[in-house]
Amino acid sequence: MRIMRLAAVAAIALAAVSGAEAKEWTKVRMGTEGAYPPFNYTTADGTLTGFDIEIGNALCEELKLECTWVTQDWDGIIPGLVAGKYDTILASMSITPERMEKISFSEKYYNTPPGIAVRKDSELTEATPEGLKGVRLGAQGSTTHSQFAEEILNGSDVALYPTSEEYKLDLENGRVDAVVDDVMALEQWISSDKGSCCKILGTMQSVEEIHGKGAGIGVRKGDEDLAALFTKGIAALRANGKYKEINDKYFKFDVYGE
Repeated sequence: MRIMRLAAVAAIALAAVSGAEAKEWTKVRMGTEGAYPPFNYTTADGTLTGFDIEIGNALCEELKLECTWVTQDWDGIIPGLVAGKYDTILASMSITPERMEKISFSEKYYNTPPGIAVRKDSELTEATPEGLKGVRLGAQGSTTHSQFAEEILNGSDVALYPTSEEYKLDLENGRVDAVVDDVMALEQWISSDKGSCCKILGTMQSVEEIHGKGAGIGVRKGDEDLAALFTKGIAALRANGKYKEINDKYFKFDVYGE
């Protein structure tokens, strides 16, 4: 009975894949937040740029796809995909079990750990749950970092914000004592004039159950063929040197991870 069930499942899966392959992707609408530097953000003249955007454009060129970008607030980015406002999410979204219940993903295109930033005059000395106990800790809501703060750094007084820009402003002004986010996003900020108030206290070990296996490209359920296409493209960019070219423009080490 078990074998028959497995055979039936395999047949259904094969039919689904065959149906997906019949769909030829030539035009793809790419969804992103546009407010998470250095990964995706909008410049003063309205240009959408960042590591995510350049990787996305390189993938579209490699795969010979005609791509257009759509920006969406983070809180609504998965509902927007499901509703058909765009075909993918390329916005530093971690591949997590919770999200995979709603959408599907390509393989990762980068994987970096969470970091803690504090003001330069901070007396905090350790980026650990014990070292952050009792402090007011900021994070962007509806992210793996806010979940990490609430579940792992639960000895802190966690404050959640709609965007990263808002928690940065509160850290600068002393309304929070520390913030948690992707270490590369924090590094980019503190290296700029806007982040001159602050420093990286340290990094923390990723928790796979929370952070997943890295950031992937999200697609609607049923569009796994598109996810597989992007996975193929990511491997091609890694092999032909284009990934390294874009990586080195933004970061000092390979953010693809192990």
